[in-house]
Amino acid sequence: MTLYGVGLGPGEADLVTVRGKRVLEAADVVYSPGRLSRSVALEHVGESKIGDLEFPMTRDEEKLRSAWKEAAAEVAPRAREGDVAFVTLGDPNVYSTFGHLRRTLAAFHPDVDLEIVPGVSAMTAFATALGVEIEAGAGLALREAAGGASPTGPDRMILFKVTDAPATHEGLVEAGYDVRYGRRLFMEQGETIITDDPADLAERDYYTLAYAEKAALEIESATAAFQADADADESTSGEGPIADGSGRPTELGSSPEPPDGGKLLDLERAEGCEHGDCGGHR
Repeated sequence: MTLYGVGLGPGEADLVTVRGKRVLEAADVVYSPGRLSRSVALEHVGESKIGDLEFPMTRDEEKLRSAWKEAAAEVAPRAREGDVAFVTLGDPNVYSTFGHLRRTLAAFHPDVDLEIVPGVSAMTAFATALGVEIEAGAGLALREAAGGASPTGPDRMILFKVTDAPATHEGLVEAGYDVRYGRRLFMEQGETIITDDPADLAERDYYTLAYAEKAALEIESATAAFQADADADESTSGEGPIADGSGRPTELGSSPEPPDGGKLLDLERAEGCEHGDCGGHR
């Protein structure tokens, strides 16, 4: 008998993981802390299985603690008798309301078994939505930017809770950052907006992310050499020997020596082994 914390993903019903869907379908009751998570859960289970939990819209810590104690008292008996799911947008362990429930249960109902089912977070899905590549070895910081805050320092940042985009943008630009914004990414509820103009986001919305990168940041990955090779091949096309990227010509039909004496190929193999692919299969 287990309580499952299930990440629903950023909001589109088909971004729930296969495991998450299986847990929801098997659970005796699925608890939801809010309207958006409830609407996603309803794409996978019937309304009769949904158990709503109410939490006050307040920053009063005493009222919040009281609400979480009541929620834990509701969930714990059901989790002792059967399988129960608590759903949350994104991932249960990444800036999620589930953390409050987990800590409350640990304090007052430590006998309840708990399991986490991870979900796609908007803070990782942003890269696809904004067309950003975070290449191997890159540093990336996660910061909160509510109320117009403009965190600075790291070369690259993901900012979430960007509720005052114009104010945040002004501070970031002054600090030398290029910034792109995404609102309600991969969400079925509301309008998705992707823009680099903060004026498009003048209306406040909790579900707004920003990607900030220092304007002077130079990024060159190992595979950047491929473009140099392509440019060299194009410049010598149809003019006799073909350059191999190292400046040394080769005869047509021959196998040129890899650029940099094979260092790039060695790097590829090393990275493959590091990630569990040493078989040489491509």
